[in-house]
Amino acid sequence: MNILDVLLDEENKDPIVLIDEQGTLLKFEQIAVIPYNDKIYCILKPIDPMKDVEEDEAIVFYVDEEEEAPSLKVETDELTSLKVFEEYYELLEESWKEKKE
Repeated sequence: MNILDVLLDEENKDPIVLIDEQGTLLKFEQIAVIPYNDKIYCILKPIDPMKDVEEDEAIVFYVDEEEEAPSLKVETDELTSLKVFEEYYELLEESWKEKKE
């Protein structure tokens, strides 16, 4: 399966496993998939402790479709990351309102 299939599979509850530049396997819990500005972003929370990432933090990645197979890249633009989180919080709020009705 490519990463898009994994991210978009609503039945998938398995951790997302990525490999960093040093070849270390990193496991993440998928929090959300957010379309924003013609890109697909995902919010992932590290399962295991990571250097420079607090226990309650999540990381914004974008799907890079320019290579042979889609891959995830960390979003380095802080403003874009904030906008993706804003979109996520808006979706959460809408979901809570729907559940109350």
